[in-house]
Amino acid sequence: MKREIKFSLVFRDMWQSAGKYVPRVDQLVRVAPAIIEMGCFARVETNGGGFEQVNLLFGENPNKAVREWTKPFKEAGIQTHMLDRALNGLRMSPVPSDVRQLFYKVKKAQGTDITRTFCGLNDVRNIAPSIQYAKEAGMISQCALSITHSPIHTVEYYTNMAFELIELVADEICIKDMAGIGRPYSLGQIVGNIKARHPEIPIQYHSHAGPGFNMASILEVCKAGCDYIDVGMEPLSWGTGHADLISVQAMLKDAGFIVPEINMEAYMKVRSMIQEFMDDFLGLYISPKNRLMNSLLIGPGLPGGMMGSLMADLETNLETINKNKVKNKQPVMTQDQLLIKLFDEVAYVWPRIGYPPLVTPFSQYVKNLAMMNVMQMEKGKERWGMIADDIWDMILGKAGKLPGTLAPEIVEKAKEEGRQFFEGDPQKNYPDALDKYRKLMNEKQWSVGEDDEELFEYAMHPAQYEAYRSGKAQVEFLADVASRKAALHEAQAPAAVPVHPALPSSPQTMTVDVNGQAYKVTVSYGDTTNTPVQSGAPSAAPATAPATGSGMELLSPLEGKFFLVKSASDIPVKVGDVVKEGQLLCYIEAMKTYNAVRSEVSGTITSIAYGNGDSVVEDDVLMTIQ
Repeated sequence: MKREIKFSLVFRDMWQSAGKYVPRVDQLVRVAPAIIEMGCFARVETNGGGFEQVNLLFGENPNKAVREWTKPFKEAGIQTHMLDRALNGLRMSPVPSDVRQLFYKVKKAQGTDITRTFCGLNDVRNIAPSIQYAKEAGMISQCALSITHSPIHTVEYYTNMAFELIELVADEICIKDMAGIGRPYSLGQIVGNIKARHPEIPIQYHSHAGPGFNMASILEVCKAGCDYIDVGMEPLSWGTGHADLISVQAMLKDAGFIVPEINMEAYMKVRSMIQEFMDDFLGLYISPKNRLMNSLLIGPGLPGGMMGSLMADLETNLETINKNKVKNKQPVMTQDQLLIKLFDEVAYVWPRIGYPPLVTPFSQYVKNLAMMNVMQMEKGKERWGMIADDIWDMILGKAGKLPGTLAPEIVEKAKEEGRQFFEGDPQKNYPDALDKYRKLMNEKQWSVGEDDEELFEYAMHPAQYEAYRSGKAQVEFLADVASRKAALHEAQAPAAVPVHPALPSSPQTMTVDVNGQAYKVTVSYGDTTNTPVQSGAPSAAPATAPATGSGMELLSPLEGKFFLVKSASDIPVKVGDVVKEGQLLCYIEAMKTYNAVRSEVSGTITSIAYGNGDSVVEDDVLMTIQ
């Protein structure tokens, strides 16, 4: 008789691989009993990754969500696990060590059993503190090998990495095949090598369906000794998501493995609720293309978790490119043409910046850098013209050691900009910050929360947390949902039959209730290319009113959200400040990274047109400098 194989439902990743958001806490609490009733899951992924950030974007408290969502599984004896990005914690940029340490204490107190830690560069130095912090908090430390396919990412490379992690007393190993591009035979060899030396170490395999390798990979790793398999379920399996539970169970059962039976009545309940949540609002953020297998992903190797948001980003990027093309009387580009250009540019960029594994956040960095290059070149400008600060930190070694070597053109550009390479411990670049955030919360008269969980959330996601506390995040989210529903309603209406009531042709003001307080928001219908986004939500006040200054105009290089600073503790520029050419003035947050905007001249700031978190489009005037 063959071994037993256990299943983990990656419910969090299942949603974020398909689209942008996860269900609200009320929806999660509703579906949990039915998942338990299915009787086939030893583990469920409940949080980590982008879960907390998404809750903040909803205007919901992520700590409340995690506590309520994990509770029923804990009571049922089902282990819960979260995704941890090592040096980056739960965000796209490095996190101070005291914030990382508090992270594990908070999540353990909230009911999470296992921390799955990965470093996007596979730098063991970044993972080592997470092992220590997890164990100190009483959690199981599961460490991940971020699988990618390149000349340097060999079976030997991953085998040796696993041995290093086990020597650091990792409890478990995860084979994290985030793009589903791991080749089945090689993955089987990696698992076999680990089990040959350490048969006592549990191994969990995580993969995405994308290019179509992962069913064969699941069979190979199980034959080699794997203990747990991550699965999804309809209607969010396959495509950029994960292999379907029913298919995996049938395949492994046929191969002679002992697998759990599925309560199909409960399965249908969960399936029905997933569809209900999609129909409610989540489907508005899911591209139909993300639910299809795509062999094109073999080339760029982009992960399924990123592809969910990529297609949504492409729409904005395409609009920006085509606005420029129309202005210059050039033929417009289709989304498929842009996708091919992007994949080709990823293939160009990736080896030249040292083959970072294509996993969060570095998959985003590679994709964003490629996209910026495409956008710049489509405008007749040169490659490498816009490299975000976080991407530079990766290139310079501040996020960890790159697996490969940098191309001469990248080294030369770093020298031209006066940037220094770093070879030490990456954590040393990011000093402790909890005292700073505790002081800020005290000044604002905000509670640090049970088990310091609100302090942790503020320190981990400063800008998003402030938008959540002000109510602005919820207002913007509800307005966006309303706008998308209106656009969908308009698109689905029969051409020859008037829709009643008729949709207005101009932006309309509506009132949105947020926790008993009314806010006015503007919703646009149809083409919103030239329609400014307005909100009555509280926000960080602009330093001065728009368009009152004179002088040189500082324009937004792309569409996104405006921020004067990345951290609440940073000091923003203000009207009247004297600035130098090349000085960092603000950021545009887009595609999950903060893109620095620098002054092109020396002078005095005479106006600042936006407040933190305000939406902007390309070529909006951000500031004026005299």
